[in-house]
Amino acid sequence: MCGIKPQEEVKFWVLPHLNNIELLRATYITHSFTRHTHEGFGIGVIEGGALEFFYRGEKLIAPSGHINLVIPGEAHDGHAASEIGWSYRMFYLKPELLQQAAFEIAGKATGIPFFRDGIIKDAYLAALIRNFHLMLEGSDMPVIEQESYLLTMLTLCILRHANEPLLLRSVGKQKKEVNRAREYIEDNYKENISIQQLSTISGLSPFHLIRVFGDSIGVPPHLYLKQVKIKRAKELLAKGVSPLFVAHELGFVDQSHFSKQFKQITGITPSKYSNFIQGFSPKKV
Repeated sequence: MCGIKPQEEVKFWVLPHLNNIELLRATYITHSFTRHTHEGFGIGVIEGGALEFFYRGEKLIAPSGHINLVIPGEAHDGHAASEIGWSYRMFYLKPELLQQAAFEIAGKATGIPFFRDGIIKDAYLAALIRNFHLMLEGSDMPVIEQESYLLTMLTLCILRHANEPLLLRSVGKQKKEVNRAREYIEDNYKENISIQQLSTISGLSPFHLIRVFGDSIGVPPHLYLKQVKIKRAKELLAKGVSPLFVAHELGFVDQSHFSKQFKQITGITPSKYSNFIQGFSPKKV
């Protein structure tokens, strides 16, 4: 019995709320890109097969599991390295995004980061890029988590692979600023809070806020928000409130999303937790 041949497939979308980053998920078999340039950075991961392309004066082959990276204005082409084609997930990012990330890292003005290599072997970063892309293709990732992942992805790319090494500036305690952000999360946990909001409230830049918040509280803001939501959910479930109502009340996308988030923290589904708590509640006499 012959195997099913892979088919060419392309999905492209833009996230206006996330600095208008562009995303591409594609499988190409016979398609061939003519030589072209991008105004911004292209950063992605090869999921299957292999991509062959001419870049910076040499012919390169990016196999599965490797990071494919192109810098603004650098001409390149692209085609399959074999008859099975290649599949990949790409981010297309404005240069200003990486320049801002570099500024956040160093704490001072820097130029746009430069990356010499078009292929990067870094299993940890490749997994992070791929998982982030997968999550953005879904619909239940909170804005604050999207922003946190994007900042993490950009800073790791720069710290681990940019040609101009940057020293990560040290962070202080800044307890007042962190407490302002923490209190806002606790008072507004039902809302779709963003890192930008917390940055304005705390007076700290987004990346610096994530670092000092995590250093002080033990977890970054998006995980603290999740913990606050789940703590409140447990209180409501213990009172006999239905999981469906709790999901709606606390601002989860739907009951499935609530159940997934609840289990990540507690190790049990909301329904099972509710049944367990109700079963052990003291009986009125």
